[in-house]
Amino acid sequence: MVEGAQIVWFKRDLRVHDHAPLFQAAEHGRPVVPLYIVEPDYWAQPFASTRHWSVIHDCLTDLDRALRALGQPLILRRGEACAVLNALRRETGATTLWAHEETADLWTYERDKRVRRMCRETGLTLRELPSNGVVRRLASRDDWSRIRNQRMSAPLVPKPAVLTPVPDCRSEPLPGKQDPMMGSAVAGGTQRGGRRAAVADLQSFLTQRAQGYLRHISSPGASERSCSRLSAHIAWGAMSVREVVQALEQRRKGLSPLERKSFGRNLSAFGSRLAWRCHFVQKLEDEPRLETRCMHPAFEGMREAEFDPQRFDAWARGRTGYPFVDACMRSLIQQGWITFRMRAMLVSFASYQLWLDWRRTAPYLAQLFTDYEPGIHYSQFQMQSGVTGINTIRVYNPVKQGLDQDPGGTFVRRWVPELRDAPDGMVHEPWTAGGLFDPASGVAASGYPPPIVDHALTSKQAKDRIAAIRKSDGFRSHKLAVVQRHGSRKTRPTTRPKTRRAQGSSSDQLDLFR
Repeated sequence: MVEGAQIVWFKRDLRVHDHAPLFQAAEHGRPVVPLYIVEPDYWAQPFASTRHWSVIHDCLTDLDRALRALGQPLILRRGEACAVLNALRRETGATTLWAHEETADLWTYERDKRVRRMCRETGLTLRELPSNGVVRRLASRDDWSRIRNQRMSAPLVPKPAVLTPVPDCRSEPLPGKQDPMMGSAVAGGTQRGGRRAAVADLQSFLTQRAQGYLRHISSPGASERSCSRLSAHIAWGAMSVREVVQALEQRRKGLSPLERKSFGRNLSAFGSRLAWRCHFVQKLEDEPRLETRCMHPAFEGMREAEFDPQRFDAWARGRTGYPFVDACMRSLIQQGWITFRMRAMLVSFASYQLWLDWRRTAPYLAQLFTDYEPGIHYSQFQMQSGVTGINTIRVYNPVKQGLDQDPGGTFVRRWVPELRDAPDGMVHEPWTAGGLFDPASGVAASGYPPPIVDHALTSKQAKDRIAAIRKSDGFRSHKLAVVQRHGSRKTRPTTRPKTRRAQGSSSDQLDLFR
């Protein structure tokens, strides 16, 4: 036992750079136990997946390497957090627990409440420090932007020079990437995680790939390279938002006159989306129930009782009969990432054309997204499903999206090979191709299904139902309360926000996952 040892609990912050809890613990000069807990109950949740663990595994491998270089390897333990922390407290004589404030799903929210209670009962001092521009116990949303910007401009926290080790503190082995505890094996591949991959992706984006950012941001194919691909690195903490913000600003200041033409607008646009990212995570921090409850209460009960499992299954497998929707879903299943507009379209199609409740579709996509970030995930699902009460209803036309974003059908033919031989000009509407579908079965000879719904008809029905709710008694008063709590604003609003931008409606659509 080492009297006065300190535990640094790593959660969604798997790095040694710009890590205030680790640095401050090291500054005290006492032994440090850098801890990661593999929590079996977490991996049993419906949003968790092997795809997430694959990225975390990469992060933990790099984190352990970095910690060993500082003098103390990563300590990994498996079990329930309170039990693990209490056992480690007794084993090492630890008196302080350091951690970043975590804004994640309801499961971790409740777990952290139990940990705080355990700390009070055992006398273990808990030190939680802010993370990624999120402000805990924010008094007013009016103050958020100023505080966030101050934190983003503050100097990066250096990694410790050295860690005082804790002798004979054992670590359990790191579970493999395909450990059955984390769920079934994923189809296809997963983006490489870890600190080294994060640094490489940041540098290649800032110096090369950002040239095509705005031009290709909505294209499901070209965006794979032209978007930053930093979302997974930030979500699991291989890199902090502040690191990205400051690297971006340094690059912008150093642009040559020639580079400003090709990089200037692209880098500025990316910077604004980093701010929107923090804005959305703050919503979940302010109201953790957004994972399970509609932001505007009038929408509770609107879809739940009408859940159609056949529609859900067709959507989840990429078998809706709408080629562009199916191509995007199949690409996501195989690769774990797709650009923001296509994610919005998938959610919109499920919510409006298929009338599926967002609480049933959100966990499924969470498993697929390599960059699952709860604060973005649930706020965006609600926004794209029309249940916030403050955002403009966006119902995507799946045929138009295909024609706009994949006019030649290259992306569709890549992911929906059943339509490889569909006539040019009809790949996005194969039901119009004479002889492609069997009149009796309605199925194409290739096995591709006909449209599961008439998207124009179901879109109109959805819009009408939502419009009726928005006109109901008491809707506006609740809407204003949502604006005050969650609406984006750069200046202090008046008592009754009047403009759409003040209500957070027009710009919110821009920030879905990069």
